[in-house]
Amino acid sequence: MLNSPPSLRKDDRAPAASDGAAPARGGLAALARVADLRNLSLLGVLAVLAVVGAITVPDTFLTGDNLTLILTQASVIGVVTVGMTFVIIGGGIDLSVGAIVALASVWATTLATQDFGFGGILMCALLVGLGCGLVNGVLVAYGPMVPFIATLAMLAAARGLALQISGGMTQRVTVESVLGIGERDAYVLGIPPLVLIFAAVAVVGWLVLNRTTFGRRTVAVGGNPEAARLAGIAVNRQRLMLYLLSGLCCGIAAFMLIVLTGSGQNTNGNLYELDAIAAAIIGGTLLSGGRGTIVGSMLGVLIFTTITNLFALNNLQSASQQIAKGAIIVAAVLLQRRYSSRT
Repeated sequence: MLNSPPSLRKDDRAPAASDGAAPARGGLAALARVADLRNLSLLGVLAVLAVVGAITVPDTFLTGDNLTLILTQASVIGVVTVGMTFVIIGGGIDLSVGAIVALASVWATTLATQDFGFGGILMCALLVGLGCGLVNGVLVAYGPMVPFIATLAMLAAARGLALQISGGMTQRVTVESVLGIGERDAYVLGIPPLVLIFAAVAVVGWLVLNRTTFGRRTVAVGGNPEAARLAGIAVNRQRLMLYLLSGLCCGIAAFMLIVLTGSGQNTNGNLYELDAIAAAIIGGTLLSGGRGTIVGSMLGVLIFTTITNLFALNNLQSASQQIAKGAIIVAAVLLQRRYSSRT
């Protein structure tokens, strides 16, 4: 009578624990295989685009100058996409990234700011980006407001402020140390500094998402906010940090755009929000949150930039380019749903 009931004996409980662990490991392995397959398919798309370019414009597409141009053009929107990927994985959305880039670029190129030289322009761009990200984060996390509405309001406000500051005029940069970054003499081993900045931001983003507690908390908050809260994660603070990160990326992108164009204008960053969201979706980031990869998002950026380059080299209309992008987005979403049903 003193023996434990069969259901409570340790020997009987052990198989149940091991049986529960096996499916968890299997599920993670399945997700890893899906992510690898998706990235391989994206590389396949890039390879197909390269073949198309080699056939249609053989004398231009595969040249070193053109490949450098593609990477340079991808660098600015690529940095914005890193921040956007974090926000979407965390269960949010940021429609204001393009407007923040415009505001930061205009504010950083006023005559008063340029008087402070290189450091003044850089710090102004970063602080404006962080300030806008802070407002977005506070509205979303502590407002609380739906991310779509909060960032849409920031889009309108930042565009309006950029227009007011610039007066609708292009503000030319006169600081030689800033303009010099975009010149060929500044290349490192034949690589433009803007591409190196893009690569550095992407690598740091990958490390933060995959190798830090911040990254794990981002995935947890995006996957199930209530479960994350019960696990002890400060959900609101995490959301605030995500929008600060997005704003910081916008500030970096604004400085890169200043270097690239040598000016600041209120029309900078036009439709960046759509390009960044599309690149993240193509890369496998779920709009519902909880899953995404930096590598996939960067491949998405390269695919869109390569398509733009191919259309320009072949003298095709921009309308056809937008149609092609739309078709790619639809295909990517359909593939996402198929992979999600499998896992």
